This record gives sequence, structure tokens and C-alpha cells, in this order.
Amino acid sequence: MRRSLSVSILCASLATLHCSRQRAADGDESSTRHPLVATAAAAEQPSLAPKDATDATMKANAAYLSMLPFSDRQDFDDAQRGFVAKPTSSVVKDKSGRVVWSLEDYAFEQAAEAPPTVKPSLWRQAQLNRISGLFKVADRVYQVRGFDISNTDVIEGNTGIIIVDPLISTETAKAALDLYYANRPKKPVVAVIYTHSHGDHYGGALGVVSRVDVAAKKTQILAPEGFLEHAVSENVYAGNAMNRRGEYQYGVTLPRGPKGAVDIGLGKATSTGTISLIPPTDVIVKAHDKRTIDGVELEFQLTPGTEAPAEMNIYFPQFRVLCVAENATHTLHNLLTLRGALVRDAKVWSSYLDEALVRYGGRSDVVMAQHHWPTFGQPRVSRFLADQRDLYRYIHDQSLRLLNQGYTPMEIAEKIQLPKSLATRWYNRDYYGSMSHDSRAVYQRYLGFYDGNPSDLNPLPPEEGARKYVEYMGGEKAVLDRAQKDFAAGNYRWVAEVLKHAVFADPANTAAKALLADALEQLGYQAENGTWRSVYLKGALELRQGVPKQGGISTSGVETLSALTMPMNFDYMALRLDPQKVEGKRLSLNWVFPDLKKKYGLYLSNSTLNYREGAELPNPDATITLSKSTWDAIAEKKTTLPGEIDAGRVQIAGNRTKVTDLFAMLDDFDPRFDIVTP
Repeated sequence: MRRSLSVSILCASLATLHCSRQRAADGDESSTRHPLVATAAAAEQPSLAPKDATDATMKANAAYLSMLPFSDRQDFDDAQRGFVAKPTSSVVKDKSGRVVWSLEDYAFEQAAEAPPTVKPSLWRQAQLNRISGLFKVADRVYQVRGFDISNTDVIEGNTGIIIVDPLISTETAKAALDLYYANRPKKPVVAVIYTHSHGDHYGGALGVVSRVDVAAKKTQILAPEGFLEHAVSENVYAGNAMNRRGEYQYGVTLPRGPKGAVDIGLGKATSTGTISLIPPTDVIVKAHDKRTIDGVELEFQLTPGTEAPAEMNIYFPQFRVLCVAENATHTLHNLLTLRGALVRDAKVWSSYLDEALVRYGGRSDVVMAQHHWPTFGQPRVSRFLADQRDLYRYIHDQSLRLLNQGYTPMEIAEKIQLPKSLATRWYNRDYYGSMSHDSRAVYQRYLGFYDGNPSDLNPLPPEEGARKYVEYMGGEKAVLDRAQKDFAAGNYRWVAEVLKHAVFADPANTAAKALLADALEQLGYQAENGTWRSVYLKGALELRQGVPKQGGISTSGVETLSALTMPMNFDYMALRLDPQKVEGKRLSLNWVFPDLKKKYGLYLSNSTLNYREGAELPNPDATITLSKSTWDAIAEKKTTLPGEIDAGRVQIAGNRTKVTDLFAMLDDFDPRFDIVTP
């Protein structure tokens, strides 16, 4: 069952924003790490080891060799074009010697032919994503690839350099910059640009610049409008569930190998180092704002609501280079990530790509993104932008066409197919997003969760429904016997559907869990999509070995946590109220933050927590005075509320018990809740 734990003091109430995180690959000691790090899987037992590909899987995978143009090697040429140098080591460690990034884990991908357990198309993408080093994209424009899931770009100015997107971790960002400096003049960093509000594009900032230089205005930090708000709030309100699901999407505990993690489509994997966040000093607010930095001309195309809520493309007219951030990459992207997020607008996404094509396509010799490799040559640049534009427009329009014909989400997912002219373009393949889940995202955006069938309006919850399904199918033995026959016939999707009910009806049924794991594993082996593969194989792993009990993942490290505004903190507290604990209770608290020059009135009414900014409530139960830095220190578990009261850094006037009562009413979220078992 899904459970939550109550807490009684402030530091515990905010603890889920600062979970301990452990290295997935080797079980190192926990520390503050990248958002997608989890604990190591249980030691592999021979009986629980991954299985081989079945005949049905080998046949399904082999069919792809004749479906797609594998003789087309243009991407490999582009990925190696402009090569300058490789790093002396493909392993990056933190100060303690812990490995936070390693391409060595993927050495097995040197084999030309895909193993039977990997879709040949995904194997091709995995090999391309493994090409790493420093590359010259154009005169004065360089790109470092293979140091993280994302790329970092270096633009050479007159006296310094501009860095675009400093990766996830400070350690990998520094290593990327060190590689550049080893091969180019060592000029100072005069600016850092964040293309959008996802952590893999800003987290390594402190690896390339210092707060001192930013404060002294030696280094500018540029970002699109809304960047900071979305960077610190995304993955907080629904963060616990999103993080747990993220373990599945990114396969963080999967072993690297032909039967485990090979690639996630957008890149090899995510680094596991130290995350930082330096707030922007210059925010781009106009649709096509321009800047000149150290002799480099830049034009920014704001693209809000596309791949990220705050995002922008960058055009460099002097170099005829267009950076499209994450709006056009060498894969179909997500309209809704498998970990969960706000649904993205495919129509808006398409329109911004068309705007980029019209405005920059004819005067760009190179288009590069913050994932994958560039595309060279003006005609190819225009075709790439046009094809990706049409890709998202097609999914949007055809999903709506089928929706309006009365088809349900899964029916649309089964029916929708790209035209051959789009489907045979490698950069439109389902490596990260997929036609299946993107079409369902369009349905959700317009019509929501309900498919219109009255039987689906209020179904039984999973466990209760599962017991009835199994009963109707003749009991557990009958279900297993039939499922085994379907497995032998290669009907893995159906086996997964049926045995889901058997496991939820009786989670102690080891035979049902074992067969379900086998079915999910074969589905993973057959997946072209890197994240689908991860989800299936992660599900199989947990069915066999159970849910890791230690650690967890978090999308909000110390740097992000301190960037939360007080309204964000109060909103997060509100959604954690346990209604059983607050039923019939009332309280009112005034919060005073002298350093912010802000006051908040926080009050409990009808089992909801509300606040008023800039207001003081009359006759409050208590007034709490503290600095924002003290709040952050408590939230980061560097100290405790009682300790700060004793030290005089928190003053409470009034009923102190009411303050502790508030935090005793809050849930703390278990980051290790079950997914494939009830």
C-alpha cells in the first residue's frame, strides 16, 4: 500500500525536498547528488539475473533492419565532424573520488551489430550518443559532448568565452571546460546562458563560474523569462511521485549492458554529481531580444511552453549558427514525460519551429541543440527544422482528428502512424518520446483523464479490481496457466496486462511476479524508445528483487531549495496537510522575514492552509520572526527549529505549541513507494 509518514518539526516537514541520494551503479555512500540518482539494486542473484531474448523478441527486433535506412551514415559523419580532442579519461569523479560520470560503462556498445536484447534502431542511437569529446561546430563555436546527458557549448568572444548550458553537475561541467581549455586559449568566462529551466541545462554552473565573479559583474548569467520560477518549482509540488517514477524512466538502478541500460534516447545517462543554481542576472523578456556580449552578437527567440515552460533558441548571426535548445533534437521528444509533468503544447511547439525556420533557416549553416550532434549545411538545416515542425504538428492534428471521431486514448495510440516521409527520418524516431504516449498526451491536454466510457468513470481501485479480475478468470492458477501459454506465443503485452491483476490480487504469488517480470523484460528488449526500455526493465528488476529500501531521488538539491520563494514553501506545506489530523482545527500564524522585508499571514481553515503575502493576521496564535537563510538552513537539515530558537535566530511570540502543531499535521512522503506491486 502507498504510505506517508507524519513529521513534527520544520526540518522534517521539508525533508522530502532534500532526500539523501545514492549512486545507483555501485552503492557508494549517500550524499547530495544529481536528481536521478537512486540506491544500488540488491546484489544480483543468479536466479534473478536478466533472461535472454526469446525467439519472438529476436524476430521482432530483426524486422527493424529492413524497415529503416541503416545504410544512411550521415548522422555518424555529422557526429564526428569538427572533432578536436577526446578527454584523457571518460570517467569524472567528485572531490571524494566518487565516480559521477563514466562512458566506460558503455564500452560494450562498440559492437557493430545490435545484440538480440536491443532494438537495432536504439542500438544505433546509443552508438551515436557515445561519440564524445570537443568539437568545432563553426568558427569560434565549440561543443563538448559525452560528459552528461546534455551538451555544453563554448562561444569565443573577443576577450572571453560564453558558455551555453553548463550540464547537470559541477564536476562534469568543470571537466568539459577543462577539455576545452586544454585545446583552446584559456580565456575567462564572461557569460553563461541557460537555454531553459530543466536541471540538465543549469546544474553545473558553479563548475564553470564562481558566485564571486557573478556578484562582481565579471560574469553575466542569462536566461529566458520565467526561468527561475520554473527551475525551482518544477518537480517540487508533485516531486516525490515524479522522482520515484523518474527512477523507472531513466533506469537508474539498471546494470549497464546489453540486457540492461544502453541509452535513454536523449543521451547516455545522467551525471550524479553536485547540482548548483546561480540565478540569472539578465532575463530575456522580449520575443526576439538581442544582446552583444564581448563582441558576439546574439538574438534570442523565446519559445515558452514548448519543451520547457521557459525556453529560448539562440541565433549567432556572425557565425550563421542556430542553437535550438531542446526544441529540435535527433529524436521525437516528449509531449508528456513518463515520469510525469505538465502536458506540453504540440501546436505551440510546432509554431515556434516554423518561426525559427522562417527567421533563421535561410541564414544558418549549422543548427545545433543541447542534446545530440549538429546538422550541417543550409538546405539540411531547413529540412531538419521543417521535418521536426511537421512531426509535432502531425501528432497534434491527427490525435485531435481521431479524438473527434470518438476514439479513446489507447485506440488513438494504436492507430496513429507517421507518414513514411517523416517516419524514415532518423531524427523523428521514438527514442525518447513516442507516438504512443505523445498522442495520449494530446488527448489528455484537450479532454483529460476520462475516455468517455461510463464504465471507466469510476472503476474499482487497482487492488480490489485485481481480485475480481482473477476471480472471474478462474483463480490464480488458471490465470498463470493461460499467461504462460501466451508468453510462449510471444504475446507479452497481454501477459503484462493480465499478470498485473494477478500480482495486485496476491503480491505474495512469486510465480505471477516472475512471469510478469519475464514479460516486461521482453517488452523492454523490443522497445525502440530508451525510456520505455528503462521502464520495462526497471519493473522487471523490482518484481525480482523488490523495491530498494534505502535512499531515494530528489529533483531539488540545496541550491534549488534555497531558491524557493516563501510562497512556494507555503504552497508546498499546504499540499502536505493530513486532513485527518487537521479536521476541526484552526490556527493562525504570522511569519516575519526581516531580510526579505516580507510578512505572511498563514492560517488553517476548513482543513486547508492559506497565506496572505504582506499581511498580518489579527490576534494570531503566534508570530515567528526569522531570516530566509535560517529557514533554508532548517530545510536543508543543517540545523533544527528548536536549535535555532535556542540560538535566538528564530523568535516566537505567542503560543509556541501552535507552531509545532502545524508541522505535526504535515505528511512526509515515502520516496520508495511501490509501483509494480501494491
